Amino acid sequence: MGNYFIPVNYLLKHILKTEVIPSPPISSKTIELGNKYSPDFVCTPFKFTLGTILEAIENGADTIIQAGGGCRYGYYHELQEQIISDLGHNILFINLVSQGKTDLKKLYHDMKQIDSDFNFLKGLYYLYITAKMVKYMDKIDHYIRSNLGFEEKEGSFTQLQKQMLEAFSKVNNPLSLYLKYLKYKKQFKKIKTNKPLKPLKVGIIGELYTIMEPFANYELEKELAKYNIEVKRYTNVHYLLFEKKKQAQKYVKYAKEYIKYKMGADAADNIGRCKYLCEKKYDGIIHIKSSFCTPEIGAMPIISKICRYYDVPLLNFSFDTNTSEVGIKTRIEAFYDMIEMRKKYEELLHRD
Repeated sequence: MGNYFIPVNYLLKHILKTEVIPSPPISSKTIELGNKYSPDFVCTPFKFTLGTILEAIENGADTIIQAGGGCRYGYYHELQEQIISDLGHNILFINLVSQGKTDLKKLYHDMKQIDSDFNFLKGLYYLYITAKMVKYMDKIDHYIRSNLGFEEKEGSFTQLQKQMLEAFSKVNNPLSLYLKYLKYKKQFKKIKTNKPLKPLKVGIIGELYTIMEPFANYELEKELAKYNIEVKRYTNVHYLLFEKKKQAQKYVKYAKEYIKYKMGADAADNIGRCKYLCEKKYDGIIHIKSSFCTPEIGAMPIISKICRYYDVPLLNFSFDTNTSEVGIKTRIEAFYDMIEMRKKYEELLHRD
């Protein structure tokens, strides 16, 4: 899921005496495998993750660690374990989240299944470093999304981010990580950009996996950057782990004229975010989800209603394993043309 495999690998390598096999990058092979063995109408992230598991097994993995909850993601473990078993693979499946919850005691016993010498205090120490790493990654990602479309030298942000992540993966203590973060934060701000005072601004909301895994959304953020658009996206791992529980109810209260209760997964969050982005005068909103994502399907008509009320252009994407990349790029281009013309028209009105 994006670059988050880096802190996960970092954590597991430091707390377990076992070989950690990185998940292979998602490819057409991943999708082919996931499609072949998944139920037809299951949500698309199930197919992506099943394909990834099968590729990991091909590479020698004998233990699979999963974490899921909030929607049908909470059932992935049982169903995928059954599919893998039916295919003749004898794999140990460990699900870190049960019924949408986890705790330190459960995590301790889960790790003991993999490594009988697992040290609890050492695990907590590196879990703390990993959590900080995720936080710093997400902060830098936020800056990149805001400025990627305006870099003077193409590839500057991507290249520096790669260096930063490699440096993060080699730290041994929280102070070293923090100093690395400060160092690269300064370097990112030194990258020359040509950003106008009032650039086009687009907010991205939607289902968490499709938003955070670039392959699943066909590199949507980079595609928008090509049109010199400042991108705003809320959902990241730090938010999901450390902020969502506090913020979710606030979103329901903030958008109470549209929703009365939580709708599962991130649906209520996205409705609240949609209203906020509209009130902040964003030029457009893109709502993305995987096919058959029930919470986001429920949110779609409400999001459409909010955008109509505030007169903010909305583009909906529903991604599956057969989505046409050409079709996506064509729709993005048309969306850009529309919001650019609207912005120019509004600027002319203000001049008059």
